[in-house]
Amino acid sequence: MRICLLPHVTSRATLFCFTIIANCLLLSCNQSTKTVDEKENADSTYAKLTDAEKRMPEHAIEGLEIAEGLNVSLFASEPMIGNPTNIDVDARGRVWVCEALNYRPTLNPNNPQRDAGDRILILEDNDGDGKADTAKVFYQGNGVNAALGIAVLGNKVIVSCSPNVFLFTDTDGDDKPDKKEVLFTHIGGEQHDHAIHSFIYGPDGRLYFTFGNEGQQLQDKNGKVIIDKNGNAVTGKGNPYRQGMVFRMNEDGSGLEVLGNNFRNNYEATVDAFGTVWQSDNDDDGNQGTRINYVMEYGNYGYTDEMTGAGWRAKRMNMESEIPKRHWHQNDPGSIPNLLFTGAGSPAGICIYEGDLLPAVFQNQMIHCEAGNNVVRSYPVVKDGAGYKASIRPIVTGKRDQWFRPVDVCTAPDGSLFVADWYDPGVGGHQMVDLNRGRIYRIAPSVKEYKISNINLNTAEAAAEGLKNPNLATRYIAWKKLDSLGATAEPALVKLWRSDNPRFRARALWLLGRITGKGQSYLQQGMQDKNPDIRITAFRAARQLQTDIIPLAEQLAKDNDPQVRREVALALHNVKSPAGADIWADLAMQYDGNDRWYLEALGIGADGKWDAYLKAYIDKGGHEINSASAANIIWRARSESALPLLVQLIENKSSTDSARLKYFRAFDFVKSSRKNLMLAKLLDYEGPGQENVYVNTLYQINPDEPGVSARVKPVLKKILDSLKGSQVFVDLVNKYKLKNYNQELLNITLAYPDSSLGWAAANLLISSGGT
Repeated sequence: MRICLLPHVTSRATLFCFTIIANCLLLSCNQSTKTVDEKENADSTYAKLTDAEKRMPEHAIEGLEIAEGLNVSLFASEPMIGNPTNIDVDARGRVWVCEALNYRPTLNPNNPQRDAGDRILILEDNDGDGKADTAKVFYQGNGVNAALGIAVLGNKVIVSCSPNVFLFTDTDGDDKPDKKEVLFTHIGGEQHDHAIHSFIYGPDGRLYFTFGNEGQQLQDKNGKVIIDKNGNAVTGKGNPYRQGMVFRMNEDGSGLEVLGNNFRNNYEATVDAFGTVWQSDNDDDGNQGTRINYVMEYGNYGYTDEMTGAGWRAKRMNMESEIPKRHWHQNDPGSIPNLLFTGAGSPAGICIYEGDLLPAVFQNQMIHCEAGNNVVRSYPVVKDGAGYKASIRPIVTGKRDQWFRPVDVCTAPDGSLFVADWYDPGVGGHQMVDLNRGRIYRIAPSVKEYKISNINLNTAEAAAEGLKNPNLATRYIAWKKLDSLGATAEPALVKLWRSDNPRFRARALWLLGRITGKGQSYLQQGMQDKNPDIRITAFRAARQLQTDIIPLAEQLAKDNDPQVRREVALALHNVKSPAGADIWADLAMQYDGNDRWYLEALGIGADGKWDAYLKAYIDKGGHEINSASAANIIWRARSESALPLLVQLIENKSSTDSARLKYFRAFDFVKSSRKNLMLAKLLDYEGPGQENVYVNTLYQINPDEPGVSARVKPVLKKILDSLKGSQVFVDLVNKYKLKNYNQELLNITLAYPDSSLGWAAANLLISSGGT
């Protein structure tokens, strides 16, 4: 396994050679549009620079290409900073930076080290010219070497650095921590980019964060494994969680939830005003499968086999033909769809841009750093049934300077973007070629000045204005003030609630719902709002406030918007009331048979209650199992009662071979002592596709179960006789440990000496003692 500080780059060499394409003069490069002649002249000028000159900070902007309507400026660079891994921007507009000079000393023994440890810096532009004038050391120590996350929350700072998460508190405002606490410890992946990542503050007043598949577990400061809100130990051992995870918790660490699992390296999560969670994820190197995810609560995201933990290359029924989809088990029931495949790359930091300074195409969208492709880009999202679809829009690209390695992006209080650039010829193999360079860029329509007004959020009216700010640190302070004021803040929040901006309205609603004695009234207003995003926000807020959701779920179960109904389905995940079955059946009856997002939401809602929920659905009219909607619900079901229905679907003479493969795979997800007896019935099937039905049954069935073996033997012999010389023949001889087919294995070995089929036959022949 390759490991590195930055997320792994797919389909690239460990170290990248920079490619000089063309360039422009420093001043003209800051312009968003140029004539062809201007570009050619600038490119020619840049091409004449030496390699060493191109690496200098004074030429940094010339190596970049910026989207129309935007400009980019160099806010800070070496020697002021070096090797930035993560940033945050506080309410004063200052940029906080995690540096990583003490990175992998055992793998980089010749690299310089800071004996005092890596630094957390505060960069400040004192004169408003858009350039940092000072770099103040907030904290330095070996405990934060190569830290991968920082979040500034008022006078508190959360630093993520496996094996620990630290909470620093500056009680006297001197920009030095007066208290250092451990929030979590014994997290796996020390000095590994697949470990613990940054925290952000959500619109609901909760913290969201992630770790990649090296994180492995969460333990509290005393070394005790965290038990989440659903009673599960937070470990990646498959009971029930696997690999990388997304978390939500209260600010004090209580009420921790695992919102999604089975990612590879979900570098960071970001949350929009409605409480929807988004993130990127990295594939295994070289498989064109990096992805962007909408995080559906409690979802499994398919990096490994949900049931067994096997890797994505392991053979399985109904295996996807395209490697990117195979990589994430997209054909498996229970694997959440990917929002967007982004090919090869090295995905890193992400934010939701909810400001209005940038062009409209980037507003209310994800902004993401793709270090492997030398680009910061946006993914404009549109709704698609109960889910979403997205496209790609570049913002700034290292087209000329491919040492540009953007690793994090944050929104400043004025609505501009700050981007951290690790700056290195490569991102792989845990090697750092450039030892101390690094840049912080600022992106805005105009970058000539950077002035942040002093904020005073001490009144409800001022705090409500602060809640509108695009900067998370500002919104945090505003949220805490408004929440502390309780009913006193109601008039200011109501004014925001009645605005025309749905994101402002959502932010107000999260707080209005918390006002004692009045919250339920506002949430009810929200659930009757004409905007489905507001209805979703209100319902989510009600769930988090531990309101009895059954009446609310009944109210929204027949909402005309599939995304609202999706939220109702997800909410049933934790419902123990018998009334949940009828609500779920109503939701299932509205499934169109095509919307995979909706189907997976139904699956999450029915988790642990499938017997009752499936019965309620069938009783309500879902008994036409050959319809697309019923067939897919049966495929998704984790119920013993689904087994005979799966058999019926396979035996249906109009079923295609591909559909049958899908139904066969579903057997792997049902735990039942009757599974093999149900499969054995398929050995009596007669009709179209009979041979395929028999072969797939032989693959799936356990022949050692009493009453099964006698039915398997004659069919097995018939299939082997008809498929000699094939991969199926080799697979079945291997599965059933047959000893009397050595001659045929030898024939295959000799006939296909240079193919995987011949190798498989040879290995099987050797293992069986044949010659």
